[in-house]
Amino acid sequence: MIRAHPARLEHDPSRVVARFFLPGDGLPSSHSRVTQIVARVLESPTRLTQEAADRVVAELTERHAGAADLILANARAVGSRVRGSARLTESQALVLGAAFTAEYAVEGAALCNPSAVVHPYQDGLAPDQLRVAIALRCIGEGHISSIGFAEAVIDADDTWTFAPRAAPITGPAVSVGDWSRHHFGRSLEHEGHLNDLANAVLSDLPERFTGVELEQAILSLPDQLSTRPDSRGPTQALRDMAASAYHADFPAAVPLSARVLLPVAAEEDHGMEDARFVRFTGEDGAIGYRATYTAYDGQDIAPRLITSPDLSAFAIHRLTGTGARNKGMALFPRLVGGHHLALSRTDGENISLARSADGVIWDDLGILHRPTELWELVQLGNCGAPIETDEGWVVLTHGVGPLRTYSLGALMLDLDHPSKVIARSTAPLLQPTGDLRDGYVPRVVYSCGAILHRKTLWIPVGVGDARIQIFSVPIDELIASMTRLSSN
Repeated sequence: MIRAHPARLEHDPSRVVARFFLPGDGLPSSHSRVTQIVARVLESPTRLTQEAADRVVAELTERHAGAADLILANARAVGSRVRGSARLTESQALVLGAAFTAEYAVEGAALCNPSAVVHPYQDGLAPDQLRVAIALRCIGEGHISSIGFAEAVIDADDTWTFAPRAAPITGPAVSVGDWSRHHFGRSLEHEGHLNDLANAVLSDLPERFTGVELEQAILSLPDQLSTRPDSRGPTQALRDMAASAYHADFPAAVPLSARVLLPVAAEEDHGMEDARFVRFTGEDGAIGYRATYTAYDGQDIAPRLITSPDLSAFAIHRLTGTGARNKGMALFPRLVGGHHLALSRTDGENISLARSADGVIWDDLGILHRPTELWELVQLGNCGAPIETDEGWVVLTHGVGPLRTYSLGALMLDLDHPSKVIARSTAPLLQPTGDLRDGYVPRVVYSCGAILHRKTLWIPVGVGDARIQIFSVPIDELIASMTRLSSN
């Protein structure tokens, strides 16, 4: 029933970003090492310094726009270590900045877990063609994940063609985000930080605020609270919470496939994993994009939210509440019964349903479906946003079975009452057999979102957590293959 297509994407180690690098970062000697590096640059002969400056700029320019400006910005970041009256020449500044610059291959290890949505721009296409945007989990050094993008076209003859990915890849301009006071308070409560000091700050905040207003509220704290020996930790928790929301914006001229969302907030420092995008239609008919992803800080995970009008400007925020406690949330593409709905896996092994009034604070509505078949006996989860059809909401699932084998299946939910499962797959739709078995993580086929076009469900699949391959299935055949359930 399912058809494999020849289109595929492999990870590309040449797709790199240049970023600030601090030698010995996290070690007690890091500051002294910076001072020593500055001294070595100042002591270097002028001719050698100039040659080194010319060389590093030429090398970096091959793969990065504005290479010299990037290097000089990194030099300014450590400029306080230039002692006394010493002034750096331009060549010294370039060499110094290059010492604190490193390239990072965002997908040097693997490329996986794609999520497909309708591209925001459909110009220049023939009838029955569809341009698709695909979010990708890019895994680099240290198994740290970022969110990259690709583009493809589904043709009228039912073929899928990936567009060449643009280069050089570019990170966004990052700026502070804003909060509602209610969301901030619920997030503090969720993390166990809602104490007397936090309540006092909350009461002094406007209905919407940024870190600037938060600092003003902290400075206005009564001395009895702000000068307590135990106030430092709670105050820093407020600042950390506020900083976890941010905006990431790309110039319109940067192609979608050249954009990459890199970890910014402390809670995503070790990765932004498995983004599940959906093209969302609001109650007023406005169309935009939303996604959940898993933030990982090296110890704990947390679901987070991305909203965007056009996949160039992204607002990134926390999710909170009893329905936002684990991996793999997938948002419905519209309100249902006046509420935001999402599939989740709050207990780690069953598919659950969550509901929200505002899209950020989620209530757990309980288990929707449990592992039933042997190929899903370890755990069960969704593979992206539900697909709306006349028959019901089609949900692709992943089941984990013996030998930690990930297989794809499907559920169908009642259109008006998605808490009711009306049909399910009893056999896998796709299993990692043959050449699908091997990869960075063996025995895995996994998707974070399929797309329906002309009655065909197109499923980009991460194979072996290493590469992207494309599969399709007629939606009517998929629905007909499911076992109908007499009751829920």
